[in-house]
Amino acid sequence: MSHAVGKPGGFSAFKRWLTLLAAATLVPLCAHAAELPDFGSPADAALSKSREAQIGRGVMLQLRNAGVVVDDPFLEEYVSTIGSKLATHVNDGEFNFNFFVVQDDSINAFALPGGYIGVNSGLLLASESENELAGVLAHEISHVTQRHIARAAYDNQRTSIVSLAAMLAALVLGAASDMPSDAMTGIVSASQGLAAQRQLNFTRANEHEADRVGIELMSGAGFDPNGMSSFFEKLDRRYGGSSDAVPELLRSHPVTSDRVAEARDRARQLPATTHTSSPQYALAKARLTVLTAATPELAFAQFRDKTDSQLPEDRYGLALASMRMGLNDNAESLFRGLVADFPNIMAFRVGQAEAMAASGATQPALALYADAIRLFPRNGPLTISYAETLIAAGKPAEAHDLLLDLLNNVPPTAPQLRLIARAANAEGDVANAYFYMSYYYAAIGNLPLAINQVRLALETPNSNDVDRARFRSRLDQLIEYLPDEQKRLANARPQ
Repeated sequence: MSHAVGKPGGFSAFKRWLTLLAAATLVPLCAHAAELPDFGSPADAALSKSREAQIGRGVMLQLRNAGVVVDDPFLEEYVSTIGSKLATHVNDGEFNFNFFVVQDDSINAFALPGGYIGVNSGLLLASESENELAGVLAHEISHVTQRHIARAAYDNQRTSIVSLAAMLAALVLGAASDMPSDAMTGIVSASQGLAAQRQLNFTRANEHEADRVGIELMSGAGFDPNGMSSFFEKLDRRYGGSSDAVPELLRSHPVTSDRVAEARDRARQLPATTHTSSPQYALAKARLTVLTAATPELAFAQFRDKTDSQLPEDRYGLALASMRMGLNDNAESLFRGLVADFPNIMAFRVGQAEAMAASGATQPALALYADAIRLFPRNGPLTISYAETLIAAGKPAEAHDLLLDLLNNVPPTAPQLRLIARAANAEGDVANAYFYMSYYYAAIGNLPLAINQVRLALETPNSNDVDRARFRSRLDQLIEYLPDEQKRLANARPQ
């Protein structure tokens, strides 16, 4: 199973695109501000939750189009598992969170409008425990729940929305950025008179609030809240001496000794919690190392040098790297040993089946998948890998049924939605293939394409009345997400 994670270094150019996207997306706020209802929060008058969700979907679409999102079901499930465990302790249940990994070797993470939480690959690889990773995610979740972007919009009402858009983009991406300092200066210069000191103070207040709320989330979810201060110290060691390269004004997570001390003090006031990193944490780091390596040869060499290691993550990394090198027999042997030693770890069973399928042993691989699915029913990464092998083996109907069962019982991911559309199409169910693709495009933030896919489903001949009613309902649902002007145009078009 291949996973496109983008080209190394490709994120730098995208950072410039995101600045422009943020400006273009936020400009309509000026025109629509008078239409936004105020439900008790001044921030809602400047940037409503529905508008935040629209912006977040737009940024996510650009991230995916730029190829910087690590599109891997195992990594997505792992990060989402940690994030969701924290998010269940959020007091306000109105937020829908989406967690993802970005291919960027800088140590950073960011929260986009609408609950999209990005973790750089460099941060996950540099972290030393699951508690540190949880600290990062808890901090970013708290930026969302405390409405910091909307509050920034309200705080800067007297500046232009274009200025705010540029500043938001810089604050999101400026912390561990390789963007040249003169480019950063250009963003600030374009801000048309933004009150810099006021913005800096507001940002620092946001950071302290996110620390406080995030530490409480960590404790409630069973993580060691000291992981927060450990993360701060790591950032300080990495960037403490680079203030010339990254202007303090635009650093999204300014670290000071006072802030570290305050985080430690808050952690001491909470019940003592001991959390040992799960096996999946080390496996996620090994998998990410292989997937983001510049070449398969570099990843293979890195893990080959650890051949004496009996750590499961090192053995797993060597097996994955072997498969990427085309050494499928070697990979299958390594995975077989891991399954024997750790029969309750699903990733090893999937790896063995994938290696067997890659070497041409399709039927034995399908038997391994069937056995694994009985042990780990409705597991997302396992189901996706199994379904891909079924489609390749000319059994798309079985793959469709397998994926549909998962879709009806577990919140779907974008790769799962894309795959079920592929299975339906291979089976000859063209209308439902379009229908599933509408969910895929909505999941990655492209509402116009999502709507177009539903219209294509409605236009497909020989659809039954039940399916057509389902398609129309989906179309109405998607149109409701559009801005008012686009909504009027969409409703005026014949269905």
